Amino acid sequence: MKAVVVGCGVMGRTHAMCYQKMTDVELVGVCDSNFPLAEELANSTGTQAFESFDEMMTKIKPDVVSVTLPTYLHKTFVVKAADYGSHLICEKPIAHTLQDAREMIEHCEKKGVRLFVGHVLRYFPAYAEMKEKIKGDMIGIVEKANTRRAVAFPESSWYRDSDKGGNVIFDLMIHDIDYLRWVLGEVKTIQCIMRRTEKLEYATSTLRFENGATANLEAYWGAPGSYLNVAEVIGSQGKVRFDSTDSPVDEDHVESYTDNPYYCELKNFVDCIRDDSEALVTTSDAYKAIEIALAGMESARAGKAVIL
Repeated sequence: MKAVVVGCGVMGRTHAMCYQKMTDVELVGVCDSNFPLAEELANSTGTQAFESFDEMMTKIKPDVVSVTLPTYLHKTFVVKAADYGSHLICEKPIAHTLQDAREMIEHCEKKGVRLFVGHVLRYFPAYAEMKEKIKGDMIGIVEKANTRRAVAFPESSWYRDSDKGGNVIFDLMIHDIDYLRWVLGEVKTIQCIMRRTEKLEYATSTLRFENGATANLEAYWGAPGSYLNVAEVIGSQGKVRFDSTDSPVDEDHVESYTDNPYYCELKNFVDCIRDDSEALVTTSDAYKAIEIALAGMESARAGKAVIL
């Protein structure tokens, strides 16, 4: 299977390195309008660099395209790649509006190509293990969940534009939104508070689920200190918890790439293309994640809970 990557930033590099490690996938090209960036990634992965997406698609005719561009560019390149007949692996969030997400999903269905969206938290072993324990009734009836995710403030300027999908709920908190929906089911209401300054952006959201559980989510760009990711789910008979300070994950320096969550995610998507099977993350999941995130943003603007 021939794969290409469009967008050669951090996530583009991550996808390219994962493809390079797969025995059944050949990385045949990388593309970026910043051609030196594409050249740098191509040199490090032993593939071709392109500045023009259309030139790459016409010359290579890849089986699968990884779209690792800023959120507001997802639709444009997913639609273009689908028109070339390639399957799509798009980074989360799927799009910055529900209309764009619907049109992307419908267009790929019309063209007969698969569309996958990278909500990678489902592929982290610790998170998968927590879900198994919860679904296995090891903690009883789930009553409460708490998550906290804190990272450095993003460098790219588009992150400051909420109309392009650049905000802490849409890009960071959405990891935990997707995970908790996967574990606890559909969200009934969300109430959110946001704060933004020049050097930080913070959001806290309270989600109420249809099963009666409540979750408090925190997301923080520009937090002091190192990367932090904490999640705990509390039930009537116990709790499960993950803390990144106890179990750090560095996808660039794992002992085996087969243990890398991004590798596992992309391998699942590639296998689904080959086997015509359903992935761990569906387009419906990706759509619901941005629906909840957008409701959170609306709640922050309105100052009240939003019913989904």
